[in-house]
Amino acid sequence: MSSMYSRIEEKLKAAFSPEFLDVIDESHQHGGGTLHETHFKVVIVTRNFDGLRLLQRHRAVNETLKDELRSTVHALALHTYTPEEWHKKSGTAPISPACRGGSKLDA
Repeated sequence: MSSMYSRIEEKLKAAFSPEFLDVIDESHQHGGGTLHETHFKVVIVTRNFDGLRLLQRHRAVNETLKDELRSTVHALALHTYTPEEWHKKSGTAPISPACRGGSKLDA
């Protein structure tokens, strides 16, 4: 597993004590390959999200990973759930869409 993957996983485990955590390196779907470690998807299920709105959850995760987001990580897809929400979704998160080349401008 990649070093960035490990850093993200370790920080989220320490900050949120998740019941479920899946960190997925999706860099290969964005033309850079996994060596670039720039695009990640995180599915995190924790009681820490009880009573928090989606924006508050995302801000908490982004704050935890602020150093990574300032340096290497270009994109971070977040799927944040309470245990009850996760159970209602039958333990599945949305599939990431194909990369549309966000750095390219249409003429």
